[in-house]
Amino acid sequence: MRILLVEDEKELSNALTAILKHSNYSVDAVYDGEDALYYLETQNYDAVILDVMIPKIDGIQVLKTIRQSQNHVPVLMLTAKSEIDDRVVGLDAGADDYLTKPFATKELLARLRSVTRRQGELTDSIITVGNISLNRTTFELSSKYGSFRLANKEFQVLEMLMTNNGQLISTEKFMDRIWGYESEAEINVVWVHISYLRKKLTALKANIAIKANRNMGYSLEMIK
Repeated sequence: MRILLVEDEKELSNALTAILKHSNYSVDAVYDGEDALYYLETQNYDAVILDVMIPKIDGIQVLKTIRQSQNHVPVLMLTAKSEIDDRVVGLDAGADDYLTKPFATKELLARLRSVTRRQGELTDSIITVGNISLNRTTFELSSKYGSFRLANKEFQVLEMLMTNNGQLISTEKFMDRIWGYESEAEINVVWVHISYLRKKLTALKANIAIKANRNMGYSLEMIK
């Protein structure tokens, strides 16, 4: 899943980015409201973590603007304020949930999972295709022959393939959704991660395989 983090405190932003990436999210981090709106207008995200007190355009106005443009991406608001009125303003503006600083990492991750579930993105914690299962909570890929805990990008690549079973996904879409808007990674990084996943699927004696369609992308198919 791809997250836009809007937090002007650089130290906190860096810490949250590290936490989210460790939890297998892709993260774009910006530090003011103008950049937040630009990214939200030009990119697709699964959720936004949005601080209220940010420069140029405050978080409430950012939220009102995207809701007025019919962007229904789940938004988790962050604020240093604890008054009920501030929470009400954020929720009335279209926030899906509200978290007051300071907060525990586990609570942030739990609330993030909650707001994305409400959008139907994570209807099941375990995806199963053929004889292979992928656990979205533990990031474990398994069959009756064993299991592997997938690294961040491996997990996201396979999650995209399994949730779009049989559909062709272009290399560019993998790059956009997983590596992010300003990634300096070369496009062949997708092939590298596909190669890692193929080896794991083979070791698990999977009856599914990642098929390449030359110059078009990849799809997950049953082995006949």
